Amino acid sequence: DPEAVVFVTQLAVDFRNQFNRDVVIDLVCYRRRGHNEADEPSVTQPGMYEKIKSHPSTRSLYASRLIADGVLSEQQDNEWVEQYREALERDQPLVSSLVSEPNKALFVDWSPYLGHRWDVAGETAVPLTELKALSEACHEVPDGVAVHRVVKKLMDDRLKMGAGAQAINWGFAETMAYASLLQEGYPVRLTGQDVGRGTFSHRHAVLHNQRNSETWIPLAHVSETQAPFNIHDSLLSEEAVLAFEYGYATTAPGGLVIWEAQFGDFANGAQVVIDQFISSGENKWSRLCGLTMLLPHGYEGQGPEHSSARLERFLQLCADDNIQVCIPSTPSQVFHMLRRQAVRPFRTPLIVMTPKSLLRHKEAVSPLEDLAQGGFKTVIDETDSLDPAEVKRLILCSGKVFYDLRAARRERDIHDIAIIRIEQMYPFPRIDLMEVISRYPNVEDVNWVQEEPKNQGAWYAMQSRMRTVVQRHKVDLFLRYVGRESSASAAAGYSALHMREQDKFIDEALGPMPWGF
Repeated sequence: DPEAVVFVTQLAVDFRNQFNRDVVIDLVCYRRRGHNEADEPSVTQPGMYEKIKSHPSTRSLYASRLIADGVLSEQQDNEWVEQYREALERDQPLVSSLVSEPNKALFVDWSPYLGHRWDVAGETAVPLTELKALSEACHEVPDGVAVHRVVKKLMDDRLKMGAGAQAINWGFAETMAYASLLQEGYPVRLTGQDVGRGTFSHRHAVLHNQRNSETWIPLAHVSETQAPFNIHDSLLSEEAVLAFEYGYATTAPGGLVIWEAQFGDFANGAQVVIDQFISSGENKWSRLCGLTMLLPHGYEGQGPEHSSARLERFLQLCADDNIQVCIPSTPSQVFHMLRRQAVRPFRTPLIVMTPKSLLRHKEAVSPLEDLAQGGFKTVIDETDSLDPAEVKRLILCSGKVFYDLRAARRERDIHDIAIIRIEQMYPFPRIDLMEVISRYPNVEDVNWVQEEPKNQGAWYAMQSRMRTVVQRHKVDLFLRYVGRESSASAAAGYSALHMREQDKFIDEALGPMPWGF
């Protein structure tokens, strides 16, 4: 019944346009031909397709009904079929009502984002006076909004951070990144299963009034001239939400569009979106996309389903500067990284391994001044006061393991091992890493240390890139792997086993060189 299909389709479109709600049409039909031109479905379904072959087509049935009703003649039917076939042969439009020239006013102009290099950072620093004003706008709770005492303490602490009286943490830096972008005219959109509060209660971008359950979103009230801020706690389907946000980001080049996983491990529920669209959309269809994915990642004894965002899978997909993979380790780094994603015209997806325990780690803080100067550092050199000439071993690492290594080194009073953080895995910062390593003229040993198992994490995907830089510094240097042994699962299921594994590879990273090296 083609007329019923047209009717229900028009009804669905009208309903969606008037009420702004989704509509599902349940259309019961059958496939007359095989999967493709070469497929013969009767090989596996002979009975069904014997009936289908003898059954008149939808066109024939509809034409017969119109002829029986006197709407058209059999001659007209034959003429229309012939005209249709001729139009196909001549590559002419088949439906006269289709618009031949699209409405260009609806187009999204991507021309400002074409042909840019990844290593042009853009201006991401924000003046201190502006940061302090933004902090007050975001963290002063309005009268009438009674927030929970835990949230009140957090907001008060952030006011101190904005005044420079307290070192800033991850939540403050992230909020300031969003607020400054909004103030500069960049829309910000954030979705995920628990993004309003943050899975680990670090964000609190949505305040809940304890008296009447109403909500207040500070970032939506930064100023009267700000860009729009949207934040949505989503349904529990990573694939559905990530696919939607990818599509949204492909039509919104001028803002910051973010999807955050509740745990990075759960991104594997959307692997098809990552493989088919995010990592390869530009290569396949020349479609740029600036989507940002925040994936909580880190080995803290929580087991194989709550430890790994599968960094190795993203690195395996890296080629032709198609995506960016970053592992920021300080609040100032996440501030500059998020701003960089919106401010500079380089538009490729940004994959971020975000922290969990570091959100409240006493060492994972930054001074407010770091937001007002510099930019995102793809490589961070040793931060303790070591003499480069005395350093005999370099440790290359990323993420949370840096803090574990540095704490153990300080405890053991070691002064000849320097720790270098690679904060951007891809595009690989070869020149930046080379500049840092060149500061150590007497190095004899270089280790790559990771907390993931050997067959996971960055080792297999990045060792050749790192080794090239290391041997450019000294041709006889050997890049050695230090970390967990290969494992079929992402992490140990017992906290005690997790700690034994961690103690073992930290001892190896900081201990004497093994025999043979």
